[in-house]
Amino acid sequence: MGEPYRTVLGHLRHEIAHYYQDVLAPEGSAARDECREVFGDDRDDYAAAMDRHYEQGVPPGWQRQFVSAYATMHPWEDWAETFAHLLHIRDTLQTADAYGVHVSGPRVATTDPAPLHSDPGEQSADPGALLAAWLPLTYALNAINRSMGAADVYPFVLTPAVQAKLAFVDRCVRAIRPLGRS
Repeated sequence: MGEPYRTVLGHLRHEIAHYYQDVLAPEGSAARDECREVFGDDRDDYAAAMDRHYEQGVPPGWQRQFVSAYATMHPWEDWAETFAHLLHIRDTLQTADAYGVHVSGPRVATTDPAPLHSDPGEQSADPGALLAAWLPLTYALNAINRSMGAADVYPFVLTPAVQAKLAFVDRCVRAIRPLGRS
């Protein structure tokens, strides 16, 4: 499909996200109402959306609002791509922490206003902190790959609109209490 992260793992994360949308934001709930505000109205005709997507392609400037081109097809797909992306981020940060991978920033001057250091082990419940750990790690990984003449490990741009979607999904996940806890 020519899409980054369209791997078996990425596909499984995407498909499980469809299941969790109804669990985390059930029909008739305030969470579902907010989900529709964030992602669009999932009651829109899916078949028509799919036809439009494959006939007309992605809308111009889609990167400002969506984490992937596929997410532009329908609000269900936008939720699923965003949810899967959140799982990619959390899993990669956990793995980086398990291996002691920490980014202290480049030793060369940069014009990037974002902090270029990362400690994946310092994640908090704040989605902003999650991204503060994530983005510098991706900058470093991409720079390493570019040094080898390879494609970016992480070819995504997390615009403010995409970050807001990730934060919403994260809030939905955190709102569910673990089994056995009251």
